Amino acid sequence: MHIQIAAVGKLKEKYLTLGIAEYAKRLGPYVKLTLTEVPDERAPETMSPAEEVQVREREGERLLAQLKPDAHVVALALDGELWSSEDLAAQLDKLATYGRSHVAFVIGGSTGLAPAVLARAQQKLSFGRMTLPHQLMRLVLLEQVYRAVKINRGEPYHK
Repeated sequence: MHIQIAAVGKLKEKYLTLGIAEYAKRLGPYVKLTLTEVPDERAPETMSPAEEVQVREREGERLLAQLKPDAHVVALALDGELWSSEDLAAQLDKLATYGRSHVAFVIGGSTGLAPAVLARAQQKLSFGRMTLPHQLMRLVLLEQVYRAVKINRGEPYHK
């Protein structure tokens, strides 16, 4: 299976890059992993609603350009479905079984995802109603993908 995580912005925090590198290493024997970063749009700290729309659209265009036509896209969104770790494992297993072996998870920037990205997604996933920094979300998502792989393989993983 090919797992792609396409995200807006470059990681700068060392603790996040180390954590992501650790889970990427752990996933190495099981999946082909691609981590795609697209530049975030330079924007003032406070933006008008119209400026936020423009930022989302520009970042969305960059994200869409990184997605292959055959990818099954899962957008991370606050209004997405809530899955347990077992649900994620079942979704990945189902996709692999039915020939959808390229799964792209998409993480927006600080203003969220553009409507065009959400329209491209076959599924929307939420990690809860709390807002998490989009950089931290990459690490959390990778950990959950690793956990899902271990569940599907019937291998132990700490609880």
